[in-house]
Amino acid sequence: MTPARAIKMSVALLIPVAVIVALLLALWAGQRQLMYFPLDDVPAIAALGPKGVEEVAFDTADGLRLAGWLFTAGADAAAPGESRDTVIVFHGNAGNRAHRVPLAIALRRIGLQVLLFDYRGYGGNPGSPTEQGLAMDARAAREFLITQRGVDPHRVIYFGESLGTGVAVELASEHPPAALILRSPYTSMSDVGQHHYPWLPVRLLLRDRYDSLARISRVRSRLLIIVGERDSVVPAEFSRRLYDAAAQPKAFVSIAGADHNDDELLDGTTVIEAIAKFIGR
Repeated sequence: MTPARAIKMSVALLIPVAVIVALLLALWAGQRQLMYFPLDDVPAIAALGPKGVEEVAFDTADGLRLAGWLFTAGADAAAPGESRDTVIVFHGNAGNRAHRVPLAIALRRIGLQVLLFDYRGYGGNPGSPTEQGLAMDARAAREFLITQRGVDPHRVIYFGESLGTGVAVELASEHPPAALILRSPYTSMSDVGQHHYPWLPVRLLLRDRYDSLARISRVRSRLLIIVGERDSVVPAEFSRRLYDAAAQPKAFVSIAGADHNDDELLDGTTVIEAIAKFIGR
């Protein structure tokens, strides 16, 4: 082989390698834009209909101010001066708190106080979402309820939805809630990403891993996992694996025919009845 031909062959081999490397670097740099899909515009709560909702705000450890809504429980939910069972909702990777209002209304109907809030970068909040950042946001939401609203820490319930289940599991491993409710949870975001993109080295590239499987063994709170049997985003098998790794007491509810973004998994009758039964309502 002549030197010229050898050079041409080397160049021919290097071009696809360079293209692949460039693609992987682009994916690594822009991966958070592929994971988080925040919406800034949040309508006024009055325009959405529910009454008895307080607009609140609180600060994170790194100085960001986050906005939220506190759905106060009905007058018969607790005796005067008694702390109420309060749910913190850790929402999924898309939209903002306005999209979870039906859930908050349904939870309030069974006597719960509910905090809906947006992570950094969502709902017009400052900052950009990262796993570490969302963990700080979760701690700040809990701290707000306890220190500024007088909620008994033993009566705080965490509700995680999709991506937010990873946020809720991490917080529960640090600060045990009265109960932990996970809707469409996963073992880790690495597993979910590898499932959807089997041709990419997701486990090597991913920065925000949300490794719930590694953390669930440290959770000692009562656990309820709710899944849709036809979930096309987080396969039900991932939720089952997380459930199997968790300590008792725990319960698993599977909703036939439900996909990840179906209304039945937001505020459907089966979901709300399962939660009411689980917390003794």
